[in-house]
Amino acid sequence: MHSQGTLGKLLIGDKFANLAIDMNPITNPYAPGAGAPPPALAGRDDLRERVHVAIERARRGRHAKSVILVGLRGVGKTVLLDRMRLDCEAEGNQTIRVEAPEGRSLPAILAPRLRSVLLSLSRVAAAKDLADRGLRALVGFARSLKVTFNDIEVGLDREPEPGLADNGDLETDLGVLLEQAGLAARQAGVAIALFIDELQYVEESQLAALISALHHCSQRQLPIVMVGAGLPQLRGRAGNAKSYAERLFDYPDVGPLTREEDLRQALIEPALEEGVEYTDGAFRAVLAHTGGYPYFLQEWGSSAWKVATTSPITEQDVEEATEQAISELDQSFFMVRFDRLTPAEKSYLRAMAELGAGPHRSGEIAAKAGRTSASLAPIRNNLIQKGMIWSPSHGDTAFTVPLFDAFLKRVMPEFEPG
Repeated sequence: MHSQGTLGKLLIGDKFANLAIDMNPITNPYAPGAGAPPPALAGRDDLRERVHVAIERARRGRHAKSVILVGLRGVGKTVLLDRMRLDCEAEGNQTIRVEAPEGRSLPAILAPRLRSVLLSLSRVAAAKDLADRGLRALVGFARSLKVTFNDIEVGLDREPEPGLADNGDLETDLGVLLEQAGLAARQAGVAIALFIDELQYVEESQLAALISALHHCSQRQLPIVMVGAGLPQLRGRAGNAKSYAERLFDYPDVGPLTREEDLRQALIEPALEEGVEYTDGAFRAVLAHTGGYPYFLQEWGSSAWKVATTSPITEQDVEEATEQAISELDQSFFMVRFDRLTPAEKSYLRAMAELGAGPHRSGEIAAKAGRTSASLAPIRNNLIQKGMIWSPSHGDTAFTVPLFDAFLKRVMPEFEPG
Protein backbone atom coordinates (compact mmCIF):
# COMPACT_ATOMS: atom_id res chain seq x y z
CA MET A 1 0.00 0.00 0.00
CA HIS A 2 1.40 3.41 -0.96
CA SER A 3 1.23 6.42 1.31
CA GLN A 4 -0.88 9.48 0.57
CA GLY A 5 2.38 11.36 0.06
CA THR A 6 3.39 9.05 -2.76
CA LEU A 7 -0.03 9.37 -4.37
CA GLY A 8 0.10 13.14 -4.12
CA LYS A 9 3.37 13.20 -6.01
CA LEU A 10 1.64 11.39 -8.88
CA LEU A 11 -0.50 14.38 -9.64
CA ILE A 12 2.26 16.92 -10.37
CA GLY A 13 2.01 16.22 -14.06
CA ASP A 14 4.46 18.82 -15.41
CA LYS A 15 7.34 17.56 -13.28
CA PHE A 16 7.31 13.96 -14.49
CA ALA A 17 10.26 12.69 -16.43
CA ASN A 18 9.57 9.96 -18.97
CA LEU A 19 10.94 6.73 -17.56
CA ALA A 20 12.12 3.90 -19.76
CA ILE A 21 9.90 1.29 -18.15
CA ASP A 22 8.97 -1.79 -20.10
CA MET A 23 5.16 -1.71 -20.40
CA ASN A 24 5.11 -5.49 -20.58
CA PRO A 25 1.68 -7.00 -21.32
CA ILE A 26 2.56 -9.83 -18.93
CA THR A 27 2.82 -7.36 -16.03
CA ASN A 28 -0.33 -5.43 -16.96
CA PRO A 29 -1.94 -5.24 -13.50
CA TYR A 30 -5.55 -4.68 -14.54
CA ALA A 31 -8.21 -7.39 -14.67
CA PRO A 32 -11.10 -6.50 -17.00
CA GLY A 33 -13.27 -9.60 -16.96
CA ALA A 34 -16.60 -10.80 -15.65
CA GLY A 35 -16.09 -11.56 -11.97
CA ALA A 36 -12.30 -11.22 -12.26
CA PRO A 37 -10.89 -9.88 -8.98
CA PRO A 38 -9.23 -6.49 -9.48
CA PRO A 39 -5.75 -5.90 -8.05
CA ALA A 40 -7.27 -3.57 -5.44
CA LEU A 41 -10.83 -3.94 -4.12
CA ALA A 42 -11.32 -0.26 -3.42
CA GLY A 43 -14.13 1.44 -1.56
CA ARG A 44 -15.88 -1.68 -0.28
CA ASP A 45 -14.44 -2.13 3.22
CA ASP A 46 -17.60 -0.87 4.95
CA LEU A 47 -19.73 -3.43 3.11
CA ARG A 48 -17.31 -6.24 3.90
CA GLU A 49 -17.40 -5.30 7.58
CA ARG A 50 -21.19 -5.11 7.53
CA VAL A 51 -21.44 -8.67 6.24
CA HIS A 52 -18.73 -9.90 8.63
CA VAL A 53 -20.69 -8.52 11.60
CA ALA A 54 -23.94 -10.15 10.40
CA ILE A 55 -22.31 -13.57 9.99
CA GLU A 56 -20.49 -13.36 13.31
CA ARG A 57 -23.66 -12.34 15.14
CA ALA A 58 -25.50 -15.28 13.59
CA ARG A 59 -22.70 -17.64 14.59
CA ARG A 60 -23.10 -16.49 18.18
CA GLY A 61 -26.86 -17.03 18.12
CA ARG A 62 -27.69 -13.32 18.00
CA HIS A 63 -30.20 -11.65 15.68
CA ALA A 64 -28.68 -10.83 12.31
CA LYS A 65 -30.21 -9.65 9.07
CA SER A 66 -29.23 -11.32 5.84
CA VAL A 67 -27.81 -8.98 3.21
CA ILE A 68 -28.71 -8.42 -0.45
CA LEU A 69 -26.23 -6.31 -2.41
CA VAL A 70 -28.00 -4.39 -5.17
CA GLY A 71 -26.49 -2.43 -8.03
CA LEU A 72 -26.12 -2.04 -11.76
CA ARG A 73 -23.88 -4.16 -13.96
CA GLY A 74 -20.19 -3.28 -13.76
CA VAL A 75 -20.06 -2.18 -10.12
CA GLY A 76 -18.26 -5.31 -8.95
CA LYS A 77 -21.01 -7.16 -7.05
CA THR A 78 -19.70 -10.59 -8.03
CA VAL A 79 -16.12 -9.73 -7.07
CA LEU A 80 -17.33 -8.33 -3.75
CA LEU A 81 -19.47 -11.39 -3.08
CA ASP A 82 -16.49 -13.68 -3.66
CA ARG A 83 -14.25 -11.60 -1.39
CA MET A 84 -16.89 -11.73 1.34
CA ARG A 85 -17.03 -15.50 0.94
CA LEU A 86 -13.27 -15.74 1.44
CA ASP A 87 -13.56 -13.48 4.48
CA CYS A 88 -16.21 -15.80 5.89
CA GLU A 89 -14.21 -18.96 5.26
CA ALA A 90 -11.13 -17.38 6.85
CA GLU A 91 -13.13 -17.23 10.09
CA GLY A 92 -13.71 -20.99 9.89
CA ASN A 93 -17.33 -20.83 8.74
CA GLN A 94 -19.06 -22.95 6.11
CA THR A 95 -20.11 -21.32 2.84
CA ILE A 96 -22.32 -22.14 -0.11
CA ARG A 97 -21.52 -20.15 -3.28
CA VAL A 98 -23.94 -20.37 -6.22
CA GLU A 99 -25.06 -18.30 -9.15
CA ALA A 100 -28.72 -18.32 -10.06
CA PRO A 101 -28.72 -18.71 -13.85
CA GLU A 102 -31.84 -18.37 -15.90
CA GLY A 103 -33.55 -21.69 -16.52
CA ARG A 104 -32.32 -23.63 -13.45
CA SER A 105 -34.24 -24.14 -10.25
CA LEU A 106 -33.09 -22.95 -6.84
CA PRO A 107 -33.29 -26.47 -5.32
CA ALA A 108 -31.06 -27.79 -8.10
CA ILE A 109 -28.26 -25.28 -7.46
CA LEU A 110 -28.50 -25.42 -3.66
CA ALA A 111 -28.77 -29.15 -3.02
CA PRO A 112 -25.27 -30.31 -4.11
CA ARG A 113 -23.55 -27.47 -2.21
CA LEU A 114 -25.63 -28.10 0.89
CA ARG A 115 -24.63 -31.75 0.73
CA SER A 116 -20.95 -30.73 0.74
CA VAL A 117 -21.48 -28.52 3.78
CA LEU A 118 -23.31 -31.25 5.69
CA LEU A 119 -20.61 -33.80 4.85
CA SER A 120 -18.00 -31.37 6.16
CA LEU A 121 -19.97 -30.83 9.37
CA SER A 122 -20.40 -34.60 9.80
CA ARG A 123 -16.64 -34.82 10.27
CA VAL A 124 -16.91 -32.63 13.38
CA ALA A 125 -17.46 -35.00 16.29
CA ALA A 126 -19.86 -32.72 18.18
CA ALA A 127 -22.02 -32.15 15.09
CA LYS A 128 -21.85 -35.60 13.46
CA ASP A 129 -25.28 -36.89 14.45
CA LEU A 130 -27.07 -33.66 13.53
CA ALA A 131 -25.21 -33.40 10.23
CA ASP A 132 -26.11 -37.01 9.38
CA ARG A 133 -29.75 -36.18 10.08
CA GLY A 134 -29.37 -33.18 7.79
CA LEU A 135 -28.08 -35.47 5.04
CA ARG A 136 -31.11 -37.73 5.50
CA ALA A 137 -33.31 -34.66 5.26
CA LEU A 138 -31.55 -33.74 2.01
CA VAL A 139 -32.34 -37.18 0.56
CA GLY A 140 -36.03 -36.77 1.39
CA PHE A 141 -35.97 -33.21 0.05
CA ALA A 142 -34.43 -34.19 -3.30
CA ARG A 143 -36.64 -37.22 -3.84
CA SER A 144 -39.89 -35.52 -2.93
CA LEU A 145 -39.20 -32.48 -5.14
CA LYS A 146 -37.73 -34.38 -8.09
CA VAL A 147 -41.10 -34.47 -9.84
CA THR A 148 -41.51 -30.68 -9.57
CA PHE A 149 -37.86 -29.78 -10.16
CA ASN A 150 -36.48 -32.46 -12.44
CA ASP A 151 -33.09 -30.75 -12.67
CA ILE A 152 -32.15 -31.73 -9.10
CA GLU A 153 -29.04 -33.92 -9.20
CA VAL A 154 -27.39 -34.75 -5.88
CA GLY A 155 -25.53 -37.75 -4.47
CA LEU A 156 -27.94 -39.71 -2.29
CA ASP A 157 -25.76 -41.86 -0.02
CA ARG A 158 -28.10 -41.97 2.98
CA GLU A 159 -31.53 -43.41 3.57
CA PRO A 160 -34.24 -40.75 4.05
CA GLU A 161 -35.99 -40.26 7.36
CA PRO A 162 -39.75 -40.49 6.76
CA GLY A 163 -41.49 -37.18 7.41
CA LEU A 164 -38.27 -35.14 7.36
CA ALA A 165 -38.26 -32.48 4.58
CA ASP A 166 -40.17 -34.81 2.26
CA ASN A 167 -43.63 -33.23 1.97
CA GLY A 168 -43.03 -32.18 -1.62
CA ASP A 169 -43.74 -28.52 -0.79
CA LEU A 170 -40.65 -26.39 -1.45
CA GLU A 171 -41.38 -23.72 1.13
CA THR A 172 -41.98 -26.20 3.95
CA ASP A 173 -39.23 -28.65 3.03
CA LEU A 174 -36.54 -26.02 2.45
CA GLY A 175 -37.28 -24.55 5.86
CA VAL A 176 -36.86 -27.96 7.51
CA LEU A 177 -33.69 -28.70 5.51
CA LEU A 178 -32.00 -25.42 6.42
CA GLU A 179 -33.10 -25.87 10.02
CA GLN A 180 -31.30 -29.23 10.19
CA ALA A 181 -28.19 -27.72 8.63
CA GLY A 182 -28.37 -24.81 11.07
CA LEU A 183 -28.65 -27.14 14.07
CA ALA A 184 -25.53 -29.00 12.95
CA ALA A 185 -23.66 -25.76 12.34
CA ARG A 186 -24.58 -24.44 15.78
CA GLN A 187 -23.32 -27.64 17.39
CA ALA A 188 -20.06 -27.26 15.45
CA GLY A 189 -19.70 -23.63 16.53
CA VAL A 190 -19.77 -22.20 13.00
CA ALA A 191 -22.13 -20.31 10.73
CA ILE A 192 -23.39 -21.31 7.29
CA ALA A 193 -23.44 -18.43 4.81
CA LEU A 194 -25.25 -18.74 1.48
CA PHE A 195 -23.65 -16.51 -1.15
CA ILE A 196 -26.06 -16.30 -4.10
CA ASP A 197 -25.24 -14.19 -7.15
CA GLU A 198 -27.72 -13.00 -9.80
CA LEU A 199 -30.52 -13.47 -7.30
CA GLN A 200 -32.99 -11.62 -9.53
CA TYR A 201 -33.16 -14.70 -11.77
CA VAL A 202 -34.68 -16.89 -9.03
CA GLU A 203 -38.34 -17.50 -9.89
CA GLU A 204 -40.65 -15.66 -7.48
CA SER A 205 -42.23 -18.69 -5.80
CA GLN A 206 -38.79 -20.18 -5.22
CA LEU A 207 -37.52 -16.85 -3.89
CA ALA A 208 -40.49 -16.81 -1.52
CA ALA A 209 -39.56 -20.30 -0.29
CA LEU A 210 -35.97 -19.21 0.33
CA ILE A 211 -37.05 -16.10 2.22
CA SER A 212 -39.46 -18.19 4.30
CA ALA A 213 -36.74 -20.72 5.14
CA LEU A 214 -34.31 -17.97 6.18
CA HIS A 215 -37.04 -16.38 8.29
CA HIS A 216 -37.66 -19.70 10.01
CA CYS A 217 -33.94 -20.07 10.79
CA SER A 218 -33.77 -16.50 12.06
CA GLN A 219 -36.71 -17.11 14.40
CA ARG A 220 -34.90 -20.11 15.83
CA GLN A 221 -31.66 -18.09 16.09
CA LEU A 222 -29.81 -20.60 13.95
CA PRO A 223 -26.47 -19.57 12.41
CA ILE A 224 -27.59 -19.34 8.79
CA VAL A 225 -27.23 -16.12 6.80
CA MET A 226 -27.69 -15.31 3.13
CA VAL A 227 -25.58 -12.78 1.27
CA GLY A 228 -27.22 -12.23 -2.10
CA ALA A 229 -26.35 -9.99 -5.00
CA GLY A 230 -28.34 -8.76 -7.95
CA LEU A 231 -29.89 -5.92 -9.88
CA PRO A 232 -31.82 -3.08 -8.20
CA GLN A 233 -35.22 -4.64 -8.91
CA LEU A 234 -34.41 -7.25 -6.27
CA ARG A 235 -35.82 -5.05 -3.51
CA GLY A 236 -39.24 -5.07 -5.14
CA ARG A 237 -39.09 -8.74 -6.12
CA ALA A 238 -38.21 -9.83 -2.58
CA GLY A 239 -41.03 -7.70 -1.17
CA ASN A 240 -43.49 -9.16 -3.66
CA ALA A 241 -42.39 -12.67 -2.76
CA LYS A 242 -42.76 -12.15 1.01
CA SER A 243 -44.05 -8.99 2.62
CA TYR A 244 -41.71 -9.34 5.60
CA ALA A 245 -38.58 -9.45 3.39
CA GLU A 246 -38.01 -5.75 4.10
CA ARG A 247 -37.48 -6.60 7.79
CA LEU A 248 -35.45 -9.74 7.12
CA PHE A 249 -32.81 -8.21 4.81
CA ASP A 250 -30.54 -5.22 4.53
CA TYR A 251 -30.24 -3.91 0.95
CA PRO A 252 -26.99 -1.93 0.65
CA ASP A 253 -26.41 -0.20 -2.68
CA VAL A 254 -23.22 -1.04 -4.54
CA GLY A 255 -22.51 1.86 -6.87
CA PRO A 256 -19.63 3.39 -8.80
CA LEU A 257 -16.64 4.62 -6.84
CA THR A 258 -16.98 8.29 -5.95
CA ARG A 259 -14.29 9.08 -3.37
CA GLU A 260 -11.03 10.15 -4.95
CA GLU A 261 -8.95 8.03 -2.58
CA ASP A 262 -10.90 4.93 -3.67
CA LEU A 263 -10.56 5.81 -7.34
CA ARG A 264 -6.81 6.26 -6.95
CA GLN A 265 -6.54 2.98 -5.11
CA ALA A 266 -8.41 1.18 -7.89
CA LEU A 267 -6.63 2.77 -10.86
CA ILE A 268 -3.27 4.20 -9.79
CA GLU A 269 -1.96 1.89 -7.09
CA PRO A 270 -1.89 -1.27 -9.26
CA ALA A 271 0.28 0.56 -11.79
CA LEU A 272 2.53 1.91 -9.03
CA GLU A 273 3.21 -1.65 -7.91
CA GLU A 274 4.78 -2.15 -11.35
CA GLY A 275 6.69 1.15 -11.23
CA VAL A 276 4.30 3.02 -13.56
CA GLU A 277 2.67 6.35 -12.74
CA TYR A 278 -0.22 8.44 -14.09
CA THR A 279 -0.34 12.14 -14.76
CA ASP A 280 -3.21 14.03 -13.19
CA GLY A 281 -4.67 14.60 -16.67
CA ALA A 282 -4.60 10.85 -17.41
CA PHE A 283 -6.28 10.06 -14.10
CA ARG A 284 -9.05 12.61 -14.72
CA ALA A 285 -9.54 11.40 -18.30
CA VAL A 286 -10.10 7.81 -17.16
CA LEU A 287 -12.65 8.98 -14.60
CA ALA A 288 -14.48 11.01 -17.24
CA HIS A 289 -14.77 7.99 -19.55
CA THR A 290 -15.68 5.42 -16.89
CA GLY A 291 -17.88 7.28 -14.42
CA GLY A 292 -16.05 5.45 -11.63
CA TYR A 293 -17.57 2.05 -12.47
CA PRO A 294 -15.01 -0.55 -11.33
CA TYR A 295 -15.33 -2.78 -14.39
CA PHE A 296 -14.75 0.15 -16.73
CA LEU A 297 -11.82 1.40 -14.66
CA GLN A 298 -10.14 -1.97 -15.22
CA GLU A 299 -10.87 -1.86 -18.95
CA TRP A 300 -9.50 1.65 -19.45
CA GLY A 301 -6.52 0.96 -17.22
CA SER A 302 -5.68 -2.18 -19.15
CA SER A 303 -6.01 -0.44 -22.52
CA ALA A 304 -3.97 2.58 -21.40
CA TRP A 305 -1.22 0.23 -20.25
CA LYS A 306 -1.16 -1.40 -23.69
CA VAL A 307 -0.97 1.97 -25.47
CA ALA A 308 1.60 3.70 -23.28
CA THR A 309 5.29 3.18 -24.02
CA THR A 310 6.77 4.98 -21.00
CA SER A 311 5.86 6.09 -17.50
CA PRO A 312 3.91 8.18 -16.67
CA ILE A 313 0.74 7.22 -18.52
CA THR A 314 -0.51 10.48 -20.01
CA GLU A 315 -3.86 11.92 -20.97
CA GLN A 316 -2.93 11.36 -24.61
CA ASP A 317 -2.29 7.68 -23.85
CA VAL A 318 -5.75 7.42 -22.28
CA GLU A 319 -7.45 9.09 -25.25
CA GLU A 320 -5.63 6.80 -27.67
CA ALA A 321 -6.62 3.82 -25.54
CA THR A 322 -10.29 4.79 -25.45
CA GLU A 323 -11.10 3.32 -28.87
CA GLN A 324 -9.54 0.02 -27.81
CA ALA A 325 -11.32 0.05 -24.44
CA ILE A 326 -14.69 0.69 -26.08
CA SER A 327 -14.07 -2.08 -28.61
CA GLU A 328 -13.25 -4.52 -25.82
CA LEU A 329 -16.39 -3.51 -23.90
CA ASP A 330 -18.53 -3.82 -27.00
CA GLN A 331 -17.37 -7.38 -27.64
CA SER A 332 -17.18 -8.72 -24.09
CA PHE A 333 -19.47 -6.67 -21.85
CA PHE A 334 -22.22 -5.26 -24.06
CA MET A 335 -22.58 -7.68 -26.98
CA VAL A 336 -23.16 -10.77 -24.83
CA ARG A 337 -26.24 -9.05 -23.43
CA PHE A 338 -27.35 -7.57 -26.76
CA ASP A 339 -27.23 -10.98 -28.48
CA ARG A 340 -29.83 -12.39 -26.07
CA LEU A 341 -32.46 -9.90 -27.18
CA THR A 342 -35.23 -10.27 -29.73
CA PRO A 343 -35.52 -7.70 -32.55
CA ALA A 344 -38.49 -6.09 -30.77
CA GLU A 345 -36.52 -5.82 -27.53
CA LYS A 346 -33.57 -4.28 -29.35
CA SER A 347 -35.88 -1.72 -30.93
CA TYR A 348 -37.34 -0.80 -27.54
CA LEU A 349 -33.88 -0.29 -26.05
CA ARG A 350 -32.76 1.70 -29.10
CA ALA A 351 -35.69 4.06 -28.55
CA MET A 352 -34.56 4.43 -24.92
CA ALA A 353 -31.02 5.15 -26.08
CA GLU A 354 -32.27 7.90 -28.37
CA LEU A 355 -33.54 9.68 -25.26
CA GLY A 356 -30.19 9.34 -23.46
CA ALA A 357 -28.88 7.43 -20.44
CA GLY A 358 -32.15 7.77 -18.49
CA PRO A 359 -34.18 7.03 -16.54
CA HIS A 360 -37.11 7.81 -18.83
CA ARG A 361 -40.86 7.75 -18.47
CA SER A 362 -42.48 4.78 -20.18
CA GLY A 363 -44.71 7.13 -22.15
CA GLU A 364 -41.68 9.02 -23.49
CA ILE A 365 -40.11 5.78 -24.69
CA ALA A 366 -43.35 4.73 -26.36
CA ALA A 367 -43.65 8.10 -28.08
CA LYS A 368 -40.08 7.90 -29.33
CA ALA A 369 -40.75 4.36 -30.61
CA GLY A 370 -43.96 5.47 -32.34
CA ARG A 371 -46.04 3.03 -30.27
CA THR A 372 -48.40 3.09 -27.30
CA SER A 373 -47.26 2.25 -23.78
CA ALA A 374 -49.81 -0.57 -23.61
CA SER A 375 -48.51 -2.23 -26.77
CA LEU A 376 -44.93 -2.06 -25.48
CA ALA A 377 -45.72 -3.32 -21.96
CA PRO A 378 -45.00 -7.02 -22.74
CA ILE A 379 -41.65 -6.11 -24.29
CA ARG A 380 -40.77 -3.93 -21.31
CA ASN A 381 -41.67 -6.75 -18.92
CA ASN A 382 -39.50 -9.21 -20.85
CA LEU A 383 -36.56 -6.83 -20.69
CA ILE A 384 -37.00 -6.48 -16.95
CA GLN A 385 -37.09 -10.28 -16.62
CA LYS A 386 -33.88 -10.51 -18.65
CA GLY A 387 -32.21 -7.99 -16.38
CA MET A 388 -31.67 -5.37 -19.09
CA ILE A 389 -33.81 -2.59 -17.59
CA TRP A 390 -35.42 -1.77 -14.26
CA SER A 391 -37.90 0.69 -12.83
CA PRO A 392 -36.35 3.12 -10.32
CA SER A 393 -39.86 4.44 -9.59
CA HIS A 394 -43.36 3.86 -10.91
CA GLY A 395 -43.51 4.57 -14.62
CA ASP A 396 -39.75 5.12 -14.98
CA THR A 397 -37.40 2.88 -16.94
CA ALA A 398 -33.60 2.79 -16.78
CA PHE A 399 -30.81 0.63 -18.17
CA THR A 400 -29.20 -1.86 -15.78
CA VAL A 401 -26.00 -1.68 -17.83
CA PRO A 402 -24.10 1.63 -17.60
CA LEU A 403 -23.15 3.23 -20.95
CA PHE A 404 -25.49 0.87 -22.78
CA ASP A 405 -27.20 3.76 -24.53
CA ALA A 406 -23.95 4.73 -26.25
CA PHE A 407 -23.31 1.10 -27.23
CA LEU A 408 -26.75 0.82 -28.82
CA LYS A 409 -26.08 3.92 -30.91
CA ARG A 410 -22.84 2.34 -32.11
CA VAL A 411 -24.32 -1.06 -32.94
CA MET A 412 -27.63 0.35 -34.28
CA PRO A 413 -26.60 3.74 -35.70
CA GLU A 414 -29.86 4.27 -37.56
CA PHE A 415 -32.87 4.78 -35.35
CA GLU A 416 -36.14 3.69 -36.96
CA PRO A 417 -39.32 4.21 -34.88
CA GLY A 418 -42.16 1.74 -35.06
